[in-house]
Amino acid sequence: MLIRYMQAALLARLASEGARVGLVLLAVDRTRSAGFGGAMVAALLVPSVVAAPLAGALADRVRRRRLFHAGCLVFYGTGLAAVADLAGRAPALVVLAVAGAAGCCTPLLTGGLTSLLSDLLPPTARARAFSLDAVSYNLAGIAGPALASVLAVTTSSAFAVVALGAGAAAGGLLVFALPLRPRPGQSPGVRTADLGNAAVLLLRNPPLRSLTWASGVGQFGIGALPVVCVLLGARYQAPWAAGGLMTAMAFGSLIGSLAYAWRPWGSRRPEWTVIVMLFATGVPLAAVAGMDSATAAFGGFVLAGCCTGPLFAALLAGRDRYRNSFAVHRPSGRW
Repeated sequence: MLIRYMQAALLARLASEGARVGLVLLAVDRTRSAGFGGAMVAALLVPSVVAAPLAGALADRVRRRRLFHAGCLVFYGTGLAAVADLAGRAPALVVLAVAGAAGCCTPLLTGGLTSLLSDLLPPTARARAFSLDAVSYNLAGIAGPALASVLAVTTSSAFAVVALGAGAAAGGLLVFALPLRPRPGQSPGVRTADLGNAAVLLLRNPPLRSLTWASGVGQFGIGALPVVCVLLGARYQAPWAAGGLMTAMAFGSLIGSLAYAWRPWGSRRPEWTVIVMLFATGVPLAAVAGMDSATAAFGGFVLAGCCTGPLFAALLAGRDRYRNSFAVHRPSGRW
């Protein structure tokens, strides 16, 4: 069961990680503008921030979870394929709107899939599963940008984005095969009270609030890296760096995740692990600005990635722990 989940998660996250590089390469190829590529990446990612609370509430209340999660992955993949066809040919606003619509499903490729582990596995198996799930993010981070770059060079940037979209759709079909039973007596709608309860949970649970704010603010810098890497590749006159630097960071993250899975330090207070690792990630990335070669930058990205591995594993474990501990102490038991 875990293997089937990992296959689906890896395909979905390959598409998510690769698209951030593939869309920039597509924009440069079609419009000669890295700025438009950044706009497409933003259109794909920013809606996920707005849609995340709604997507999470829907995922918690929808009765047929397999159909919901699988449908979101297929919709995301179809959206990527549509962007590949429209970029540089249709008006920019139309392209950004299509990317934004697909981006609304992004939370279901990341945390949405992770949330299924609580239903698929017993509590005693979840700690290891969360660490392995973090590894799937790392593997996708390594292979996704590299795959987008290789396909763009050997075929075309448009084909690269379409292939990533097809991978997401295939992941959706695998999710549909997971043994997730329909929830009895659940309403498919999202009530205002659901979103209100989620807000109360964040306000009244300091550790969970720290995890949410720290990881959210940290994504402002991490999210800009795909565009930065394309520009660094042009600065160093090294085309491989466009996806290679992101792959370097993901490779370091894989090392960090495996080390954390072997010996999870700071597991008693995962929120402190997240905060410390965020600072540790920023130091080598800031140093890259003064480096004058792609090789040195590669090393800086690897070091930064080594810190993001423990960061993400601690983030997943902390969210699960503090959410469940809050449920135990809530009189209604809803959380």
